[in-house]
Amino acid sequence: MVKKISEKEFKDAVASGISVVDFSATWCGPCKMVAPVLEEVSEELSGKVSFYNVDVDENGDLAGEYGITSIPALMVLKDGVKQEIQVGFQPKESICRYIEQYL
Repeated sequence: MVKKISEKEFKDAVASGISVVDFSATWCGPCKMVAPVLEEVSEELSGKVSFYNVDVDENGDLAGEYGITSIPALMVLKDGVKQEIQVGFQPKESICRYIEQYL
């Protein structure tokens, strides 16, 4: 399951383990396309990876802090430390490979 979080919850949510954060917006077409794919991947990797969604319109400071200038942007964090950001829609297989390299 992908959990929607805000700036206030962010640091605690990603503090330990592997986290994937989907930076998106409600008006973004590609974001709407990636959301169901992430739901599938989150179920497959349940217990290994935590998945979160951050709305950039509601959390602009957080997006700025991590240099998010284009969406959708998937960011992998390991124990709260940014590892990599992937921008744009990607097929499920590509997203899985992107995340699994951190497991």
